[in-house]
Amino acid sequence: MPVSPHRILYVDDHLLAVDKLSGELVVRGSGEMGKLPLYDFLRKDHPGLKVLHRLDFETSGVVLFARTKAAYEAVITSKFLGWVKTYRTLVMGQILRSSGMVTLPLPSRGKGEVRAVTRYRVLERFANSSVVEATIETGRHHQIRRHFAAIGHPLALDDLYGNRKFNRLFTHELHYRYFFLHAQKMQLPHPVTGAPLMIEAPLPKTFEEVVGKLHILARM
Repeated sequence: MPVSPHRILYVDDHLLAVDKLSGELVVRGSGEMGKLPLYDFLRKDHPGLKVLHRLDFETSGVVLFARTKAAYEAVITSKFLGWVKTYRTLVMGQILRSSGMVTLPLPSRGKGEVRAVTRYRVLERFANSSVVEATIETGRHHQIRRHFAAIGHPLALDDLYGNRKFNRLFTHELHYRYFFLHAQKMQLPHPVTGAPLMIEAPLPKTFEEVVGKLHILARM
């Protein structure tokens, strides 16, 4: 099944940005697959397409691909310098500070621990959770998930880094099973023209739904 045109967030001669769904693979991984990854569908219409970065299986939002060799090599050579990615997520507990920064170094394959910085601001607080905007310039493996777990506020329903008791109660009360992490906005210099580029993906309906349910519970 081809990717719906409304999921194309940006396209030019060199780049293609797509709104990835939660529960969708960007590229093939190990193990069995229930359906083809996003990349496999896209390259049917865009021969020569190359993957610039990835999102976790459960994470939704902006994914950027290179349509030309020039764009791909420029990004890789620059090591993603100037890229800023903004996410929205739902975490366990009330974060009391309105904003903050997590600087815990994270493991990187073959490099030991490397620098990782996550800046955040709290958008809403509920009795047992907080809606947070998180911004990263680095892109370490599971960076946002690890950093919020490190400060005692793991992503709600994150089975790997989260609180299992909280997750069970959250699922029982609200009937969701997967964490909410959305790559909402990406800012970067265009790898070929150098022009500033900002690409945004709308918030998924399930994210809007869970926040709506939390508002209802808060009024009860």
